[in-house]
Amino acid sequence: MEEQKKIPELRFAGFTDDWNERELSLLAEFSKGQGYSKNDLKATGAPIILYGRLYTNYQTVIDEVDTYTDAQENSYYSYGGEVIVPASGETQEDIVRASVVAKSNIILGGDLNIVKPNESINSNFLALTISNGRVYRELVKKAQGKSVVHIRNGDLKEAIIPYPRKVEQKQIGSFFKNIDELITKHQKKHKRLVTLKKSMLEKMFPKEGQSVPEIRFKGFEEDWNEMKLNQIASYQSSSLTVGDAQQNGSYELYDANSLIGYTNEETLSENYITIIKDGSGVGRLRVLPKNTGFIATLGAIVPNKGIDLTFLLCCLLNTDFNSHIIGATIPHIYFSSYGEVVYCVPTTEEQQKIGVHFMNLDRLIENHKKQLQKLKKFKQSLSEKMFV
Repeated sequence: MEEQKKIPELRFAGFTDDWNERELSLLAEFSKGQGYSKNDLKATGAPIILYGRLYTNYQTVIDEVDTYTDAQENSYYSYGGEVIVPASGETQEDIVRASVVAKSNIILGGDLNIVKPNESINSNFLALTISNGRVYRELVKKAQGKSVVHIRNGDLKEAIIPYPRKVEQKQIGSFFKNIDELITKHQKKHKRLVTLKKSMLEKMFPKEGQSVPEIRFKGFEEDWNEMKLNQIASYQSSSLTVGDAQQNGSYELYDANSLIGYTNEETLSENYITIIKDGSGVGRLRVLPKNTGFIATLGAIVPNKGIDLTFLLCCLLNTDFNSHIIGATIPHIYFSSYGEVVYCVPTTEEQQKIGVHFMNLDRLIENHKKQLQKLKKFKQSLSEKMFV
């Protein structure tokens, strides 16, 4: 059997000695969270962590809690420094994720394995070790179940934990905590920008029964005109399928999410908006460049002369396509239905001003999204190299 390595591929300067190895049962005490479900959450009350948070809002170190409940008897309250691991989840890979509860007096709900490390192990380091490297791979193998997988304290106790001296543990833990804080910072900025866009879509377009918006660029005073979608845009369908995608061709071919190949079929000669008209994601919108093709589960909405493309997209983003869905098993929407939706439309010049504003906002949102993706890849790359 090949000897397992004793040091990580990448480590901080000044550390050269081999890491130790011990069974986690010798390095920590174990317990379980008590009771509670999503239905017990309240707007205010005692702070609580449920196992679902480790899937929906994962952080290596949980410093703040924004979920609350009415405290029950026999609840488990954190002391600060516990490492929590979900006891159940959907997949083997997803269930093996550990977080540190940094604060005391936080209720820890059911379906949480709770690990309280002793003086030999830094909590941040232990959470990272469980979630990465050899320990992660071994625990993934132990996670059992079909529709729902489980991992128990007994599985965690048997895990062989590689660890360096405490000073190196703390340095690794602090380093990854800083990365997580940077990721959280970008997540918050991204969320604020998305919320801002939603607010602007509401305020920069007239409300029902009104002819001017609440917020408007300086110099524009005329009432907006009511026009149906089929008066400001045309609709085109496609007969192409995923099977028609070629490795070579004159035009790029897209599905709802990405470039899938090429086609020699005639395409649209101007930028256009695709809408998912069948199946999952019905009503979802996307802008595609001219001289590209799209598959048959999409439709193309093309602005008429004098209509700004981004302004038209904003109108569509304000549309409730759910009210136009036909079909229970496989949902469909048809332009013959939502094409009758009435919008308020300003002059072309004002449309263009609004369009530029939302293009710039979308660019900011996309930049933060890309930064988030880069940071997460950076963290993943380091995780693979800094743990045994």
